[in-house]
Amino acid sequence: METAYFDIKGPVLFTPKLHLDARGYFMETFTAQSFKAATGETLSFVQDNQSYSEAKHTIRGLHFQSPPHAQGKLVRCLAGSILDVAVDIRSGSETYGQHVKVVLSEDNKSQLWVPPGFLHGFATLEPDAVVAYKCTDYYHAACEGSILFNDPDLNIDWGFDVSQAIVSQRDTDATRLKDFKNRF
Repeated sequence: METAYFDIKGPVLFTPKLHLDARGYFMETFTAQSFKAATGETLSFVQDNQSYSEAKHTIRGLHFQSPPHAQGKLVRCLAGSILDVAVDIRSGSETYGQHVKVVLSEDNKSQLWVPPGFLHGFATLEPDAVVAYKCTDYYHAACEGSILFNDPDLNIDWGFDVSQAIVSQRDTDATRLKDFKNRF
């Protein structure tokens, strides 16, 4: 498994090694040993989620779960491609409000580790995108929240005119980062 790091400490990009033969391929998508070597963390994933987005330019996010049920997510795209974004919202972090973004696709098979204390969201780059992610804590409605995906203070370039994005009402009504009552 190859790993890549960012200027923001925490997120890690994992790209599995493909073993190809006449039948197709095999890959290890996760091993605790590789994850610990890359992040220094030993985690238990307790929930797997999957989403399907029919249309190109669907945006989901920017979401978080706050303590005591903060979630880390290991995200991958099983079909199509997405622009995956993680925003640092850790109190006192030197990189607070800054983000990383990567393209995850069925072709590159890469996965983004989004640690607790980060917002997470993605935009579909083509129709019929399927995204799966492993979570380090269970969903707790009382701890969930979201920050506006097009918050001008975050300055995220989603790669297209976001006025044309397909977005849920929850994500459209999300708060601005400057109004966020940080719990991390």
